[in-house]
Amino acid sequence: MSDESRGKEAGTPVLRAKSLAKVYGSGDSAVHALRAVDLEVARGEFVVLLGASGSGKSTLLNILGGLDTPTSGEIFFEDHALHGAADDVLTEYRREHVGFVFQFYNLIPSLTVAENVALVTDISAHPMPVDEALELVALMPRRNHFPSQLSGGEQQRVAIARAIAKRPQLLLCDEPTGALDYATGKLVLEVIARINRELGTTALVITHNAAIAGMADRVVRVADGRIASVEVPERRLSPAELSW
Repeated sequence: MSDESRGKEAGTPVLRAKSLAKVYGSGDSAVHALRAVDLEVARGEFVVLLGASGSGKSTLLNILGGLDTPTSGEIFFEDHALHGAADDVLTEYRREHVGFVFQFYNLIPSLTVAENVALVTDISAHPMPVDEALELVALMPRRNHFPSQLSGGEQQRVAIARAIAKRPQLLLCDEPTGALDYATGKLVLEVIARINRELGTTALVITHNAAIAGMADRVVRVADGRIASVEVPERRLSPAELSW
């Protein structure tokens, strides 16, 4: 999968899902995690996927990010079909085009902040300098610290720096504030908003927290494996304006 399309105009679709379904198990024990999901995500858009635990939003994000495959339906990254793609194609897609941020930070405790971020630059075609990534998340003073010397919010910001250091077109965040307190969570959301705003990175954030929807260009509500509604807020709020 080539890198030639990174300069395409904002607003064009970067992800398209058609009749996406995911079923775990079979027969009476089958679990329908996704049911006939149709979704388009525009380049540079900030989308919040909102839903309760078990609604299917994490399954949807995992399929969009190439971590999982659909049982049926189609999923496209730009003009590249991901449904039915071989494992090596999905691996290349994740490596070159997707940055992941999860609720838990998954940092390597024996490596410094800078070394944790540098891990992805070694396998990326067009990485940004480690210090540039750390500047974006306001962690340069902590570059030589180990994860055990950082707060939870700082560790999450290291995880974001690691995700963006390979200059991904997609930043996929699964409950990035779930393990954080209110004030720290807002700081992390501000970092994600800054990446979206300044780098033009398409951002999808999963949350069960309805207040976070206020910072999105579009809010996709997921329930029972289906898209229940799609809303466009009248005004996109800054994280500082959110309260919950």
